[in-house]
Amino acid sequence: MNTGNHPNDVIAEVHGQLGLITLNRPRALNALSLGMVRTLAATLQAWRDEPAVLAVVVRGTGKEDAFGNFCAGGDIRFFHTAALAGDSALGDFFTEEYRLNHLIATYPKPYIALMDGIVMGGGMGISQGASLRVVTERTKMAMPETGIGLFPDVGGSYFLSRCPGRVGEYLALTGLTIGSAEAIAWGLADGHVSAGELPVIWNKLVATPFESSAAVEHWLRTRFAAPAPKKASHAAIDAVFALDSVQAIVDALAADASDWARDTLALLRKRSPLMLHVVLAQIRRGRAMGLADALRMERDMVHQCFHLRPSAASETVEGIRALAIDKDHQPQWRPAQIEDVQPADVAAFFNSPWPSDQHPLRQLG
Repeated sequence: MNTGNHPNDVIAEVHGQLGLITLNRPRALNALSLGMVRTLAATLQAWRDEPAVLAVVVRGTGKEDAFGNFCAGGDIRFFHTAALAGDSALGDFFTEEYRLNHLIATYPKPYIALMDGIVMGGGMGISQGASLRVVTERTKMAMPETGIGLFPDVGGSYFLSRCPGRVGEYLALTGLTIGSAEAIAWGLADGHVSAGELPVIWNKLVATPFESSAAVEHWLRTRFAAPAPKKASHAAIDAVFALDSVQAIVDALAADASDWARDTLALLRKRSPLMLHVVLAQIRRGRAMGLADALRMERDMVHQCFHLRPSAASETVEGIRALAIDKDHQPQWRPAQIEDVQPADVAAFFNSPWPSDQHPLRQLG
């Protein structure tokens, strides 16, 4: 099994009273390999009961300095190769990644994510469960999976569905990239600091003697500043994305002459039609689920993404091919039109291939 791990892809150190984690794969925008997932999980398990560690802080390194892009997601090139080869490491990756997401969300100590730069896909999975989620003016946040024939996983069913109003549907379907102000307003971040201040904050966290775990979080909250105003209209989002179906959403956008509606419709028309329908159902199911059940549902869904069709015909394999392998940006979606997706094709993604007592995530929660 190829875990894709290299020495120092994850740097884990204890300094002062803190456990410090640096994602150190800057040329890949700190995209997660299976080896990195395993290192992160093992590190957090080791620090959970270590009295010397009051809190954990995680960052992503850049090509030129100690901060940069947080994490661009999972290693989609690995997904493509493993799917075509029938490599069991593909299933292992998602099982272990989702366990890590749950571990972070239920961690008994403060887990602080410094979400500078790109925070997408799997990067959201290792930050949304944090007790303190810090963004900067450089933050570019998204769950863009519909663009590669996938769905917003890593707990997206849970954290996107809990955004205010119908923002969750909006972000999940469009894969839109947002900045720090939207992230805070929509419940996906807790506070904003200047990117230039991050090295100072990192060093002071290490050097400051804290009385307790809570004191670490409190100190960091005192550094928060107001981000630039957000742009998107919450009311417009709710009016459209509360509609019953993808077809109704598309029709409403087409009937709206605003720039926002035009741009949003253009985004949806680029996404996998099949996965738009699947994702709308996913977010609405997730709204009634706890995190553990949402992750179990997502594990079922991601299995179906790669196995409902022969690997080369997988919507996800095709989407990754077009974006990252051949880079022609011309995915051949099947079906090609939103109007042609059948309800049975959508329902198939929510069928579990495992009995409940054999589910790979049966022990969560």
